[in-house]
Amino acid sequence: MSSSISVKMRLLENYVFEIDFGEFGNIISDEPPPIGDGEGPSPSAMLAASVANCMSASLLFALRKQKEDPGELHATVTGTTERVDNYLRITSLAVTLKLGKAASEYRSLDKVLPVFENYCVVTQSVKRGIPVTVDIQDADGEKVVV
Repeated sequence: MSSSISVKMRLLENYVFEIDFGEFGNIISDEPPPIGDGEGPSPSAMLAASVANCMSASLLFALRKQKEDPGELHATVTGTTERVDNYLRITSLAVTLKLGKAASEYRSLDKVLPVFENYCVVTQSVKRGIPVTVDIQDADGEKVVV
């Protein structure tokens, strides 16, 4: 089974692009200073957001598949950029997913946590070139380990 993804873009000025998601509307992206003016999220920030969004959705899917109420889910992603062969590259992404309840309130974390990342199309694709780490915390900020 294959499917396609289509997004249109057009240059507005300097490094500002309008990104057209069709029925979902448009957003503006821009490079940060000194190249751009930082008038919108950078492509690097959008990549990081895509990874965190997909990981969150995958965790949500896996929890709901086990008939769990995930509670309020939060995510944070931090990326590192470094010069590699004289060019800036994203060299790592670290995602923290924070569950909406204490770990003890979930019945199936031991089933969900080892497999939920497999559902994430974006992260599984990106991590072939960029190391991605994932940290799971419960609502109390305690690290969840299975």
